[in-house]
Amino acid sequence: MVSSVRAGSFEELRKSGQLVTKVGSLPVVVFWDAGEAFAIEDRCPHMGFPLHQGTVEGGLVTCHWHHARFDLASGCTLDPFADDARAFDVVIRGDDVLVEARPARDTADHLRRRLVQGLEDGLSLVVAKSVLGLLEHGATVDEIVALGVEWGVRYRDEGWGSGLTVLVAMGNVAPHLEARDRALALAHGLVFVSRDTLGHPPRFALDPLDDRVDIGRLSAWYRRFVETRSSDASERVLVTAIGDGDAERVASAEAMMFAAVTDHVFIDGGHTIDFTNKAFEALAYLGAGAAASVLPTLVRQTVRASRDEETSEWRHPHDLAALIRATNEQIADCWAAGETSRGIKHDADVAELAWVLLGDDPDEIVASLLGAMAHGATGEQLGRAVAYAAALRLVRFHTRNEHGDWDTVHHAFTAANALHQALRRQTTVELLRGVVHGALRVYLDRFLNVPAARLPTRASAELAELDRCWDVQGAVNEAGEVVYGYVRGGGDDAALVAALGHALLREDVEFHWYQVFEAAVRQSHAWPTASEERALVLTALARFVAAHTPTRRELSATVDIATRLRRGEDLYADDPS
Repeated sequence: MVSSVRAGSFEELRKSGQLVTKVGSLPVVVFWDAGEAFAIEDRCPHMGFPLHQGTVEGGLVTCHWHHARFDLASGCTLDPFADDARAFDVVIRGDDVLVEARPARDTADHLRRRLVQGLEDGLSLVVAKSVLGLLEHGATVDEIVALGVEWGVRYRDEGWGSGLTVLVAMGNVAPHLEARDRALALAHGLVFVSRDTLGHPPRFALDPLDDRVDIGRLSAWYRRFVETRSSDASERVLVTAIGDGDAERVASAEAMMFAAVTDHVFIDGGHTIDFTNKAFEALAYLGAGAAASVLPTLVRQTVRASRDEETSEWRHPHDLAALIRATNEQIADCWAAGETSRGIKHDADVAELAWVLLGDDPDEIVASLLGAMAHGATGEQLGRAVAYAAALRLVRFHTRNEHGDWDTVHHAFTAANALHQALRRQTTVELLRGVVHGALRVYLDRFLNVPAARLPTRASAELAELDRCWDVQGAVNEAGEVVYGYVRGGGDDAALVAALGHALLREDVEFHWYQVFEAAVRQSHAWPTASEERALVLTALARFVAAHTPTRRELSATVDIATRLRRGEDLYADDPS
């Protein structure tokens, strides 16, 4: 940027009260106030309105668009929603008024502080501008996600919530999005975290017990205290088990936490297993050393969660809770029987098992899972079969059902994805109980496939055909056919996922939609390129998105405004088109 420019004459400045110029590409205004000259950038940092059209009084300039006020000497704002303006030095030499650039401030640190302020005050535009700026200055997606997670676990007394789940999910899928949509995805997640923490008291952690307590005893205690809904006791035990956060301690903590989750059936409609998995995935952004600050935030939700074996649908007309209890006694033996041939199953066998899980007899469904364990199926393969079966419920969901029933089938799918990711990290007998729970949840959803929507049949399609599906209501089957045909016709899977992500993120997305998108992306990549299974998983995603669009698209408009501001565009000017 040019360091010094002539703005005009001193006589002109005193007569008109202001001079307008540019320093490099940045518009600058020089004000004459109370016998002094001040220079400040001539665009309000909030939304770009020219400050020379504002009002100067008492050392302040007030923008007339949203009434943000700025100190003329420093450029600092009195209204945090607006951000600070850049100030310049003014030198008067004879009749010449010269504007000189000041040393640049540490932009990256400033943007991080602004992002935190946006999170604290619930300012979505500030969040969006900060994310865009950080990415431009070399910050990585992982660094921004980590900042958001640190904020979310510290400033929500209730602990882990949907906002943190969304943020980690968006971090997970960011590599699969177009560059233009990565900032949008992060903004979605961070705004959700801000909404989750706004007005909530901060969290105060409990101290651990003496670290000489045996880890096996801690695991038993933790499950006992979750069972009896004792939050504080559960948290102290968990913090003790985590210790200094080394890999072995974290793995042990993970095993006991998922054991407590599967001690009961599909707790909190599947959210608890999803939240627990997301918290462990968050450690990939923060490092295992953050386990002691992240994992205990799950305790209150786990302890208070509803337990589905207490509901009538798991008791009548089939006593699924009793079936689960009987199955639990067989899992360890069946798993041990398959040890010598572990992993011999192929993708076709996994897909075949998934179709069996769509059957109408719960006893046969459970028997098929136990048989697969005994014949060498891995935990990953069992989890993938349940997730694929759950995706097929979305593929075959008929639009004659009530719209709210999409949530019913989506819960089975997103919980199954979380289970699958946990099984990929480590397989325990307790997590295998979750496989049975997930399969029986899929069984309970069978009536939402009566009648079943027809499976897609198109052999080819163009990606551009999807555009219409998001702009009209009810193009559910059309979207599914296009996606299926595109994948089966050899289309670029990466381009398809990016297009689906763009379609989703421009909407005013609700919590469950983020879950479905991330689960579908991850489950599609668990199957071979151009395979029937990958095509149908992405078909499930397309049908779900089409069922929920279009919306008002407010947040994407906010991010668009932030993007245009960073380009220096005049938002207040008439659209030349």
